[in-house]
Amino acid sequence: MIMNTRRVINIRYAQIRSLDLSNGEGIGVALFVQGCRFRCPHCFNPETWDFSGGKEWTSETKDRFIELTSQTYIKRLSILGGEPLAEENLDGVLDLVNEIRLSCPQKTIWLYTGYTWEECEPFKKRDPLDPEKFMPNLQALLKKRYKIISQCHVLVDGRYIDSQRDITLPYRGSKNQRLIDIQKSLQKGEIVLWQT
Repeated sequence: MIMNTRRVINIRYAQIRSLDLSNGEGIGVALFVQGCRFRCPHCFNPETWDFSGGKEWTSETKDRFIELTSQTYIKRLSILGGEPLAEENLDGVLDLVNEIRLSCPQKTIWLYTGYTWEECEPFKKRDPLDPEKFMPNLQALLKKRYKIISQCHVLVDGRYIDSQRDITLPYRGSKNQRLIDIQKSLQKGEIVLWQT
């Protein structure tokens, strides 16, 4: 009997879409993680705010997700929320991204977050009014966020702002949100927008 020895980090998730067409280019699989502190007014997914809501992410769930993602017709996976880069979700999301990069390296990974690119940079000087500045584990938290982002391809960043809502924009809800080409941005050392 073969035992599954893959490590599973306890996170919670709201939904898995096995055939997703709206949260990234092409046919994909989407994971909506559970938990968000931003609570943007008129958020599309308020049911994902509660960190104790949703369903438990088990080894079986992870195996099923990897199997869905590995299908030949699936071109990308998208990780949304809730907030994938919330402190409570970092270990689980990092574990999943690492697994996908190993098992399905040809797939494109889209990451949606309410944090901006600038807020996730681990080596940037922090705004003195940033409440996270006073967290004792801030550098470790930022480094985990950076590890996750650096393994993805497209970052949809920024909180949803209802007054900037624009349903004509591809793959995002408000004008402030950007589609960032992560790998090109890391190579150039500056933000490079993803071209649709």
